[in-house]
Amino acid sequence: MDQIRNGWFSEIADLWPGQSFSLEVEKVLYQAKSAYQDVLVFESKNNGTVLVLDGIIQCTQKDEFSYQEMLTFLALCSHPNPRKVLIVGGGDGGVAREVVKHPMVEEVVQVEIDEKVVIASKQLLPFMAKGFDSPKLTLNICDGFEYMKNHVGEFDVIITDSSDPIGPAVNLFTENYYGLLKNALKPNGVISCQAGTVWSDFPQVKQTMENCKKHFPIVNYATSSVPSYPDGQIGYMVATLNKSLNLKKPVFRFTEKQVEELELRYYNDEIHSASFVLPNFVRKHLS
Repeated sequence: MDQIRNGWFSEIADLWPGQSFSLEVEKVLYQAKSAYQDVLVFESKNNGTVLVLDGIIQCTQKDEFSYQEMLTFLALCSHPNPRKVLIVGGGDGGVAREVVKHPMVEEVVQVEIDEKVVIASKQLLPFMAKGFDSPKLTLNICDGFEYMKNHVGEFDVIITDSSDPIGPAVNLFTENYYGLLKNALKPNGVISCQAGTVWSDFPQVKQTMENCKKHFPIVNYATSSVPSYPDGQIGYMVATLNKSLNLKKPVFRFTEKQVEELELRYYNDEIHSASFVLPNFVRKHLS
């Protein structure tokens, strides 16, 4: 709440010093301090409902679909048979909403550490939290690290929908975490993780990629446009244990009818491949 001044919320964080992103606030809908973080939900003037954790915007109603769809389908559509999926984090329900759309997915397990985020999202972000209503989904309020330690070799795809590397999410960017992901996957499994932006936090992106490469033979970085995130862009780290798999080419392709019926607003086959095309300075330093 101390980041709201004169009717404007301003995202100010050490992760991107010297810059700020602001939204005009119509009404504060929810404020709470959980055991892990500060949770804030407000109605903005132009971006709809906004979820903020520890002072950092997690999603806005206007543009959340870009992030949710890309984080989900870059992984699911790269796997030839994604029957069982694990979601780590994603307490707003957005990734769950997208995962259950994939016609080959039969079972989804989600582990979220902060129940207050789930409660707030169900009440105030129903357009995202409807993902929790699917019969395919089992939601567990627990520590994702501990869960994966006890579930080895179970999942075809694991999607990590984390906040930025501060607070409770900091451990989701470490080498140890990617080791846990590897062990929880079936042979030839695929992962997808939020991986930051090269414009504001290139060293963190590079370190995250290096941490993952210690456990996965194929690791790629993709991007999409999300105007309410720092610099208007977010990155995705997609990796696989299958050395013969080309993550940049989807093996599953939605038909035009499916795109309409499933209400895919950002992801398509061309976007999948194009998202891995990187500027020269990024290719050079991530290679």
